[in-house]
Amino acid sequence: MMADHPQATVTGVAEGHSSDHQESILLDDPTTTDLQAKVTEAWREFARALAVCVRGLPVGARVDLTLDPTASGTDDAIYSVSIEAAGDGRIGARAVGNAVLPQGYRLGRAAVADMIALGWSPPGVVAGSGEHFGLTTDVDGASRLATTVSRTLRDVYGAPHPAFLVYLVHDEADEPLPVEPLGTARPEVAADQNLDLDLDDALEAARAAQKGEEELIGLDERVRTVVSTMLKSDADQLQVDSDGDINIRAGSAMVFVRVRDNPPLVDVFSPVLTEVEPTEQLYVKLSELTNRMPIGRLYCTNDTVWASIPVFGRNFQATHLMLAVQVMTGLADELDDRLHGEFGGKRFFGEGDKPARREQGEHRTGMYL
Repeated sequence: MMADHPQATVTGVAEGHSSDHQESILLDDPTTTDLQAKVTEAWREFARALAVCVRGLPVGARVDLTLDPTASGTDDAIYSVSIEAAGDGRIGARAVGNAVLPQGYRLGRAAVADMIALGWSPPGVVAGSGEHFGLTTDVDGASRLATTVSRTLRDVYGAPHPAFLVYLVHDEADEPLPVEPLGTARPEVAADQNLDLDLDDALEAARAAQKGEEELIGLDERVRTVVSTMLKSDADQLQVDSDGDINIRAGSAMVFVRVRDNPPLVDVFSPVLTEVEPTEQLYVKLSELTNRMPIGRLYCTNDTVWASIPVFGRNFQATHLMLAVQVMTGLADELDDRLHGEFGGKRFFGEGDKPARREQGEHRTGMYL
């Protein structure tokens, strides 16, 4: 996963707590901001958790995985995969095919070829698959199946991160089954929980939860309380990756919240643009935008443009973190389009991340295209 990344102090978040020691840690961290490694590890976590879940499915139980259309902007296009325990140690999987996708969001020839290469059979080939791609294996093949499903959701259906997935596990009678979290994917019951930026309500709830205990509760727990209050969820339901970063999906953007102990620091950061070519013009633009921001910093490293807002943890104030999250979610959604239009690259979940739309009247080849 991604190692710690360079930071900068920001005026207006936690006045009066900067020091030479803190400044050196914020600016001179020798590790790099490797977004690709972080996202790759998130998918590995998801695949491992999915494999464990599949192995434990009772007969007739099913896992439904869907790329959340409200986040991806795919409207009525539902990219989904279902996995079912069929009995006798057999596992069946189905992945959505073009027959059930609306015009403009259907898979092109290359995407269909990728599905076949991943091990899926064309729609109708596997018994019971109908208009979906089909795949069968046994419980011993759960890990390979989980990897195939992960790559399908990521590489073919265009999910940029497991946090953009919604899952539901239910038994033969369609009753929900409790399972361990599937990495940073979101259970369907929590899928409609959007980020609540009512700072007054969130602040009141956070203060009530911590009243009289500020000195006894660690910074990590206080941060989790604040973020979960803003999300209107329980602290133990937050999506946390193996770096310990809290993952917040805000619309089509990803925001990470990281807590560090030495010095006490909370970093709120987001990848605004990836695969961008660093140029003098880009650096000048990022400098100009940073100077206009009331708090925070924009910088480019390893062909990724990051937005970062550090909040000092000493004498931690919930309002500082809430403000940082509020500003970051707004920045991520606003700046990715602006910078993409001027400098290219890829937005975290932009048009280029979704399956390519076929031109009107494009020739259709094969029974499952």
